Amino acid sequence: MDVGIAGRTALITGAAGGIGRAAAHAFAAEGAHVALVDRNAAALDALAAELAVTGIRASAHPADLTDEAQDSAAVAAASSRHGGLDVVIGCAGISGPVGTPLADTAASDWDAVFAVNVRGAYLVLRAAIPALRASDAASAVFVASDSALVAAPGMAAYCASKAALLQLVRAASVELADDGIRVTAVCPSIVDTPMSRGDLGVHEDDPVGFAGSGYPVQTTAEAAAQLLFLASPLSRPVNGTALVSDFGYTARSGFPA
Repeated sequence: MDVGIAGRTALITGAAGGIGRAAAHAFAAEGAHVALVDRNAAALDALAAELAVTGIRASAHPADLTDEAQDSAAVAAASSRHGGLDVVIGCAGISGPVGTPLADTAASDWDAVFAVNVRGAYLVLRAAIPALRASDAASAVFVASDSALVAAPGMAAYCASKAALLQLVRAASVELADDGIRVTAVCPSIVDTPMSRGDLGVHEDDPVGFAGSGYPVQTTAEAAAQLLFLASPLSRPVNGTALVSDFGYTARSGFPA
């Protein structure tokens, strides 16, 4: 299926690994040009070179998205390099002190999670607005989490940050609708990434991975496909909302029947 993204430019944060890397491959496979943003400069350069052989334009823009100046510079450089931006895909995120009770969560850890998951998303979207306004089919899609909707013990900072990100998406969609910029989010449950493996005690190189874990886990490619759909003109009527991909968990009642 042609999703209508070929020839457009997508800026992807957190592109060095996990969902961000999968998103870069997914967009490139559809013929989109990609501007890659992450703190890991070496990994970005390698990914850009890997994707460039497909014939699309791929550029690397190392930046710490919690730093306003670096964030603005990366977005400006990407827009200049590609002659504008059509899509922003926000995959940068951290989990923070998973397994730590709220009573024991340090304020510095709380602030670090919000700095990446919320401030970073706000900064990159704000910086990209001028370029997105010039596009005839602009969209921004952020990776939130089912943890924005449900909670587990020992994850208060992460859950709160993803809920804040989801409300940022809603607020931005309302403000930017007249500019023709759609803003949406995906809320996946566990995705098989190095971060989730570390959080749940699965070794990064374990070939078995989450097999036999007793709960469903999706791949980064599946999460990337959701981002691709929401970013594409196929989802033109979809705005200000989140696609929850949690295998139906949040639809289940706690009624004992």
